[in-house]
Amino acid sequence: MARVVPSAPTEPQLEKSRGEKLAVLIVVVLPFLATLYAIVMLWNRAVDWLDITLLLVFYAITGLGITVGYHRMLTHKSFETHSWLKRLFLIMGSMAVEGSPLVWASTHIQHHAHSDGEDDPHSPLEGLWHAHTGWLFTHRENLDVYGTWLKKDPDVVWVSRTWLLWAGLGLLIPFLIAGWSGLLWGGLVRIFLAHHVTWSVNSICHTFGARNYQTRDASRNNFIVGLLAFGEGWHNNHHAFPRSAFHGLRWWQIDLSAYVIRALESVGLVWNVHRIKEADLNKRVIPATADGMGD
Repeated sequence: MARVVPSAPTEPQLEKSRGEKLAVLIVVVLPFLATLYAIVMLWNRAVDWLDITLLLVFYAITGLGITVGYHRMLTHKSFETHSWLKRLFLIMGSMAVEGSPLVWASTHIQHHAHSDGEDDPHSPLEGLWHAHTGWLFTHRENLDVYGTWLKKDPDVVWVSRTWLLWAGLGLLIPFLIAGWSGLLWGGLVRIFLAHHVTWSVNSICHTFGARNYQTRDASRNNFIVGLLAFGEGWHNNHHAFPRSAFHGLRWWQIDLSAYVIRALESVGLVWNVHRIKEADLNKRVIPATADGMGD
């Protein structure tokens, strides 16, 4: 893998308070412990199809909330939609317990501004663990730099102010449907899986995989993460063309989020969907003898 030369710090680094770090620890550890318990239940066959259905349904709802809502719609403005649908996607993303839309989007904007450099919140230059989970304990979003326009969006502000309500609702609904086992599988296990799949885009997809397009970072396409993260694993494609609503740029690159966006576009619920022309794709293709780390 070609080495990325870290850039010099360009801004003060904000740090989390002790209370915020404790909250992160709980969010990271509790779903992990619950998943260990769920594995024991699965081994003892103390799981039914309702539990598994809740896991899959809420994984899909919250996962698409992150990929379609938080990421492609909000952060990169890959398409436009009605205010009610925008709020719905952001509520779905809030249920994933990955932070409010304001926090998530501003952090990701910073990532693209300094990808794999000194000011990247989850740069793999500091190690795979830091890129995957460690950054959650050290990084604090800088809304004054990366979230100025987000703070002017009434839909984003409203969902961000109420995001803990929606995160709690994502736990309450499976509990009301199936009791404690529903909370376990449709809530905590689902959060554990969704978190680590999302974080794998930051870590795995900047370390392992193929590079098809020239970028200034070490972003890579990873087929497995692409499947689990609803298309987000085509990460080199994304860094080469950040505004593209479709991360899977070839027919064989499975991208569930892109299929959802196309379906919504076909019925008029989303519009101004950003696409990349074939000529522009060809301009960024990495020659066989190049390392893909150029302009």
